[in-house]
Amino acid sequence: MKRTRLEASSCPVARSLDVVGDWWSLLIVRDALRGMTRFGEFQKSLGIAKNMLTTRLKLLVDEDILQLQPASDGSAWQEYVLTAKGRALQTVLVALSQWGNEHLFAGDEQGTVLVDARHRQPLQKLQLLAEDGRVLQPDEIAPRYPDIDKSTR
Repeated sequence: MKRTRLEASSCPVARSLDVVGDWWSLLIVRDALRGMTRFGEFQKSLGIAKNMLTTRLKLLVDEDILQLQPASDGSAWQEYVLTAKGRALQTVLVALSQWGNEHLFAGDEQGTVLVDARHRQPLQKLQLLAEDGRVLQPDEIAPRYPDIDKSTR
C-alpha cells in the first residue's frame, strides 16, 4: 500500500507527522539526543531491522533532521548528528514522555523521568502559555487559518 504524503497540507501537525510520524523516526531522534551517532548503536538500541533503519535514517538526513559527518574518532565510519532542526524535536519528545508517564503507566509503575542534567531534578511539566504568560487549557486554544484570517481582516 502506497503511503499518502502530507507535505502539501496546510496543517503543521500533518506536515510534521509526514516527516517524523512513525515511531522509529522519533526513537532515532531520542537516541541521537542521548548521544548515539552510529548506525550500529541505533540498530542495537532499537532492535530495528537494518533495511528499516537505513530508510528512516535516509529520510531524517533528507529532511535535515540529521546530518552525516565523518566519525569523530577519525575512523572511516560516518556518524549521524542532529541538526538544529533535529534538536528542536526534543520539546516534542519531552511532551510525549511526560504525557506517557501521566497516562500510560499503572499507579505502581514508573517510567523514565527526564531530569535537569546539572541538578538531577525532574523537569517541570510542559505547559501551553499565551503570549502574555497565562497558562492555557485545551479549550482555550484555537487554530488560526492564514488564508481565512487574511480575507476577514
